[in-house]
Amino acid sequence: MTIDRRRLMGAGVAAAAALQAPAVLGQARPRAVVVGGGAGGATAARYIAKGAKGAIDVTLVEPSRSYYTCFFSNLYIGGFRELSSIAHSYGTLASAYGINVVHDWATGIDREARTVSLAGGASLPYDRLILSPGIDFVEGAVEGWDVSAQNKMPHAYKAGSQSELLKAQIEAMPEGGTFVMVAPPNPYRCPPGPYERVSMVAHVLKEKNPTAKIIVADPKPKFSKMALFQEGWGNHYDGMIDWIGEEFGGGNVSVDPDAMTVSIDGEEVKADACNVIPAMKAGRICEMAGITEGNWAPVDGRTMQSRLDENIHVLGDACAQGDMPKSGFSANSQAKVAAMAVRAALTGSKMFPAKFSNTCWSLIDTNDGVKVGATYEATEEKIAKVDGFISQTGENAELRQATYEESVGWYAGITKDMFG
Repeated sequence: MTIDRRRLMGAGVAAAAALQAPAVLGQARPRAVVVGGGAGGATAARYIAKGAKGAIDVTLVEPSRSYYTCFFSNLYIGGFRELSSIAHSYGTLASAYGINVVHDWATGIDREARTVSLAGGASLPYDRLILSPGIDFVEGAVEGWDVSAQNKMPHAYKAGSQSELLKAQIEAMPEGGTFVMVAPPNPYRCPPGPYERVSMVAHVLKEKNPTAKIIVADPKPKFSKMALFQEGWGNHYDGMIDWIGEEFGGGNVSVDPDAMTVSIDGEEVKADACNVIPAMKAGRICEMAGITEGNWAPVDGRTMQSRLDENIHVLGDACAQGDMPKSGFSANSQAKVAAMAVRAALTGSKMFPAKFSNTCWSLIDTNDGVKVGATYEATEEKIAKVDGFISQTGENAELRQATYEESVGWYAGITKDMFG
């Protein structure tokens, strides 16, 4: 849909009328609808409801009754967590915060009528809409692979059953077998995620199948925390991991899920387990809403509003906002800014300048934790990095253990912040 100045002005008048009506006529409260119940969506719904104190009707649309966090799902694969420890329900959001939690799929958005269509046939009206749908995969990104092959060559980049499947396939590998990962191009969800996963796979194989090999086909010349991971792989898994980067054909890859083979720059490898992580894009509902440019949804970082529709905010992995990585921490941080903007728009509450932070922790082996992070501020153009930090190579065991323990505390804190 093309939005011209006249339509925007009309929308603004309509919005003003909608917001005045409840106060003047005693009609329904203004309505905020949130699509997607992950780190961005759950946090946004909770902070809108908590801050508005009943002044805004909040609905959260999420098809899953239990949400499995992608962050820490690698630790499940590595045997450091139970699957149940990364599963969370929406009961407290409903009971303690009065959020209307709807377990259904959002199938369409009518931006003029301001309604969200659900697979079950319902239509939800909104005054402000927050989209936090996470990722989908770019079709044809890896030759020979599409989502119909995900049970043979799982991506496990949406946690839950895919994580269980990948873990089972790794543990079922024959003695001396080969695990292959096809890594994604930038940008993608959780920059250090594939390499923490390689570490966790190596941890399992070192204990259960020490003669097994790991091959990583990577289209990138470098990756997040590269020096830290490679140091850790050398220390803990010497000779087990073969990383093939862009220079050596890591981006020239095709797969045959039926034959369980991977071709890397023309050389065919027989895989006993294969993790294909394709190129990513914003969750499909963003494209359906007509608010994407390329693969992502551009936003104004000061409010997380879509640059194509001021009544829609986009969070987390789905948005193009500037310097922040696509991570659960980022989504949680952005959600609080969006919630503040929604409350300000719908109730007239105060809006403070947006500030953001992010840290990404990774576990390389038992008690060997590393991290990278930064703080950010919103400018007119983007969310801009202010300063950052990263673990250093050669750190002692005590510091690495403290970093891992810090990550465990963070996980408990952020999931409490998301789900109450």
